[in-house]
Amino acid sequence: MDAMNSFASTISDFLWNTILIFLLCGTGVYFTLRLKFIQIRKFPQAFKAVFGNISLKGEKAGDSGMTSFQSLATAIAAQVGTGNIAGAATAIASGGPGAIFWMWLSAFFGMATIYGEASLAQKYKTTSNGKVIGGPVYYITEAFKGSFGKFLAGLFSILIILALGFFGNMVQSNSISDAFDTAFHTPKIIVGVVVAIAAGFIFLGGVSRIASVTEKIVPIMAALYILGSLIVVIMNISKLGTAFASIFVGAFNPSAIMGAGAGIAVKHAVRFGVARGLFSNEAGMGSTPHAHALAKVKHPCDQGLVAMMGVFIDTFVVLTMTALVIVITADVHSYGATGVKLAQAAYNSAFGSFGNIFIAICMLFFAFSTIVGWYFFGEQNVKYLFGEKAIKVYAAIVVVFVIVGSTLKVDLVWTLSDLFNGMMVIPNLLGLLVLSGVVVALTKERFKD
Repeated sequence: MDAMNSFASTISDFLWNTILIFLLCGTGVYFTLRLKFIQIRKFPQAFKAVFGNISLKGEKAGDSGMTSFQSLATAIAAQVGTGNIAGAATAIASGGPGAIFWMWLSAFFGMATIYGEASLAQKYKTTSNGKVIGGPVYYITEAFKGSFGKFLAGLFSILIILALGFFGNMVQSNSISDAFDTAFHTPKIIVGVVVAIAAGFIFLGGVSRIASVTEKIVPIMAALYILGSLIVVIMNISKLGTAFASIFVGAFNPSAIMGAGAGIAVKHAVRFGVARGLFSNEAGMGSTPHAHALAKVKHPCDQGLVAMMGVFIDTFVVLTMTALVIVITADVHSYGATGVKLAQAAYNSAFGSFGNIFIAICMLFFAFSTIVGWYFFGEQNVKYLFGEKAIKVYAAIVVVFVIVGSTLKVDLVWTLSDLFNGMMVIPNLLGLLVLSGVVVALTKERFKD
């Protein structure tokens, strides 16, 4: 098992830290330029589209689709996960505070990428048995006609089912059980069973129940985490200026912040910042278009604008709060810790032992919402590959994986999830780049520019 994990980790690290950084960032830059910095030009309109219609009790979604906000909530449910706590902490521990700057930069370009993904998902969505369905497989087959397009779409579907629906949801349930074990000493199997039962209830309710749950849980979990983080920041307000300075200085001269003995070079700040940032907001990965495809909007680009706000909320708001708390409390904890333990140390410095409880509660919200979102993305591809009859079988398998994942050491499973996540990016971006002209044409049509 250790040898398999080492082998898979080597491939995954190479994929994420070299090929995908350039491919994902390059695609973001390309779309930013072709769309004339749409993430800046249309940001006020995107902000109004989301926060002007926010509701915890929207119109009934039904099986025919979702409201625009429900689609965004489902996407954010998947985007805002353990990566916003553990991912930010790991990036800072490995790349220094400067890694946060590179997270911001990759997210800025990622907003243009996800605009393209959501717009294309809307453009090429279809119906099956009277139900709206869509996602990368439909625009991939549009970009590449014939057997090659079907191969790429099939490959994408298999990879996302494995990466998110199965392996990914195992590690999400493991994150919840670990956090509750630390905070409350609750047996992991009990946590796993409870999470699995709750998840199974939502799964079997179909699109309407998933939409109803995510539109309620996402605003609540985001507000809870932001409020707790703001309390820590306010308690250390005198250090806020220094924290921002360390982020910007550390982006280009890490040794000035971490000390020459830390051995952190600019390439480490870039590598860990960009890789963790992209993994957190999922821009270009092909996951969130499944939710955005189902939105009821007048024009495909309307949902593209809404999708941009998902990346903004995930990275510039939620993930930034984690980063600021860790950086401003650095004098009372060590960057020697990593992942959730580093985040817990940071919040413990302000809340005492309640920090562990706070993180456990937030991890429950974050990881559970990700389980729901990732299940849904996998479900859309199960429908594509095997039809409606396979959904209940898929749901049952996911529930079992959630229970098993809560009790195991899942290093290999997490590595495989990372690897398959990275692999599914490639067919998605190929389709996205080939259809970039369609995105530009849709944008000109919608905004007359």
